[in-house]
Amino acid sequence: MFNSLSDRLTATFKNLRGKGRLSEADIDGTAREIRRALLDADVAVPVVRAFVAQVKERALGLEVSESLNPGQQVVKIVNEELVGILGGETRRLNLAKNPPTVIMLAGLQGAGKTTLAGKLAKHLKAEGHTPLLVACDLQRPNAVKQLQINGERAGVPVYAPHPGVSSEFDTATGDPVSVARDGIAEAKAKLHDIVIVDTAGRLGVDTEMMNQAANIRAAINPDEVLFVIDAMIGQDAVNTALAFQEGVNFTGVVLSKLDGDARGGAALSVASITGKPVMFASTGENLDDFEIFHPDRMASRILDMGDVMTLIEQAEKNWDKGEAERMAKKFADQEDFTLDDFLAQMAQIKKMGSMKKLLGMMPGSQISRQQLEQFDERQIDRVEAIVRSMTQHERVAPKIINGSRRARIAKGSGVAVSEVNQMLERFTEAQKMMKKMAAGGGMPGMPGSGKGAARKAKAKGKGKKQPQKFGNPAKAAQAELEAKNKKAAAPAGAAFGKGAQEDFDPSSLNLPAGFEKYLGK
Repeated sequence: MFNSLSDRLTATFKNLRGKGRLSEADIDGTAREIRRALLDADVAVPVVRAFVAQVKERALGLEVSESLNPGQQVVKIVNEELVGILGGETRRLNLAKNPPTVIMLAGLQGAGKTTLAGKLAKHLKAEGHTPLLVACDLQRPNAVKQLQINGERAGVPVYAPHPGVSSEFDTATGDPVSVARDGIAEAKAKLHDIVIVDTAGRLGVDTEMMNQAANIRAAINPDEVLFVIDAMIGQDAVNTALAFQEGVNFTGVVLSKLDGDARGGAALSVASITGKPVMFASTGENLDDFEIFHPDRMASRILDMGDVMTLIEQAEKNWDKGEAERMAKKFADQEDFTLDDFLAQMAQIKKMGSMKKLLGMMPGSQISRQQLEQFDERQIDRVEAIVRSMTQHERVAPKIINGSRRARIAKGSGVAVSEVNQMLERFTEAQKMMKKMAAGGGMPGMPGSGKGAARKAKAKGKGKKQPQKFGNPAKAAQAELEAKNKKAAAPAGAAFGKGAQEDFDPSSLNLPAGFEKYLGK
């Protein structure tokens, strides 16, 4: 969404690097480029003027002139101001003290309200709530049916007493206000703690739609009114937002279609113009492509600084802890990393979503934006197909895969033999790296590991007293006899509760696999 804006701002800040001091001309030039970048991204003109004026005022102040690195300080100022126009702090839903919490969705037709209702319901269900969807859009053809399908996919019940219209030639007969009111009663009767009311929209703002939305709001008295807006709408986002603010007085904004290739000015304009925070963002077509909107993280993405926190949260939510523990144990036992393990790790990564999104969240990535756009998501599926075309023995011992086996695997997975060769080469390199790390040769920052630790242990052993050697065989025999007598005189009850003369069996200790080699067994 923000690719163009991000590229322009990043290029602008590159000119500031390495400068020990910024002149007024440098700051004016930077402010001019920022203004152009924002206007090209369809950000509303009043927002651009206020933003650039604030950045320029702060850049000319003491916080930059007295800074050790003025260029980085200007980037910091731009980042903070971006967070400000995006809403400042993360805003959560205000839940009612006496359930159910009523959430009303409003917006133009085509903005994605019905799809977002299903996404929000699934998100709230994952947090432990029991939401109920209420179908009050009785005018758009098959809107009720769409909400029922989304509710079924999300595992959330839908209250839909009226089927709505099935084509654009039908006349709407149901009363959406009554449906909304009855939906609240249904939620109370069946102990749902959240109600999400999906309302009708139009292709443009009109009096009839606003009156209907206002009547629904008056009838159900919602705790939250979320204005759903298409992030690709451009400059008209401001006029639409102001019209809905006047008509239904919404409490928060939801950005839909944030995964599109538009310039994204709506996201930077709505919160600043209306004074209402952006609360959620829809980032794809699937019900899981939904996230809480964090202004600070979005500002970091726009400035091409990554979004580590969202990446960590996605990993924690989707990563299988049992699989992670299994791999950690295997790593600790220095067992071979097999193609089955490789397949399992790929499955874990796929659960986290699009690889393009994941790579885009990584800060300081060496992958250019052009390379990221050209990345083929299906490449992961092809690699998975290659591995699944192998026999179980081939996955455990890939060294046995000769030319004929590679041809068979390529045919079975529908790829060229060269792709099989490339995959096996990459896997061999990964396997070598894993072995090196498990052996202690490549774990940076780990105390007591690696070759340095072995050298230290060897040097430490040099100071120990070595057993005395005798050149005379008689003296050697006498010394050996004295040692035996001394050992026999030692008191019973040595370490582990065993007698000194008793042979020790390490298996009784229930030690981890592979530990016996350290006991000389």
